[in-house]
Amino acid sequence: MASCNMASAASGFVLSPNVAGSTSSGSRSNMVMFSSKINNGKINYSRLVVRAAEEGAPPATAAPPAEEAAAKPKPPPIGPKRGSKVKILRKESYWYKGTGSVVAVDQDPKSRYPVVVRFNKVNYANVSTNNYALDEIEEVK
Repeated sequence: MASCNMASAASGFVLSPNVAGSTSSGSRSNMVMFSSKINNGKINYSRLVVRAAEEGAPPATAAPPAEEAAAKPKPPPIGPKRGSKVKILRKESYWYKGTGSVVAVDQDPKSRYPVVVRFNKVNYANVSTNNYALDEIEEVK
């Protein structure tokens, strides 16, 4: 019976890209290397080394400049404030024409139902909170 030992077939390999052409920013080096060593009949696996470097390019900064952060003012908050009482205008809701308190408001403008409202009364499924759109609630004074 023949056995195959892949570790003895190769002790390591290197992958390099075979890209033709030149870059204007200088030389570019991409390399992936995996090697294993055989010592006294035992295989010692090394770690995988991956390197991608582009010479001549400055390192990327982690923090944006303070000028850009100061230039963008914060948009005004949308929806009612947290803790305010609202009346429900969604007709198919269990709590229609009822009042509840606002738990949270999602500030993402793409959110369909950004307002989370909590009620004192539970519905048939024993749930006391629900999400509503901005046009489905009315703030009560």
